[in-house]
Amino acid sequence: MQKRPIQRGRPAGTTTYEAEPAIAFGAAVRKVRTSLGIAQEALAHLAGIERSHMGKIERGEHVPTLPLILKIARALKCSSAHLMELTEAKLAKPPARSRARKPDPEG
Repeated sequence: MQKRPIQRGRPAGTTTYEAEPAIAFGAAVRKVRTSLGIAQEALAHLAGIERSHMGKIERGEHVPTLPLILKIARALKCSSAHLMELTEAKLAKPPARSRARKPDPEG
């Protein structure tokens, strides 16, 4: 029997995280940041990370580690608990429905 080669990495299109919590956390960070009038680049600098990384976090493309969550909270001058509350509130909301109207069954 012939050995199959080992493929490294994940198959294309797979993720190792749940997107919904990542998106909700990113929205919470963006909400606090914009309410304080801080630019994304400035927040990234204050948190000690690259601007592109901060953008990925805000878009929900990356789940930050606990130490990074604490750095972001410190940079926003809020608690990590506040960011988690905003994240949980976003997750508790039902998903937005499309605005398309259903066809009238009576014609």
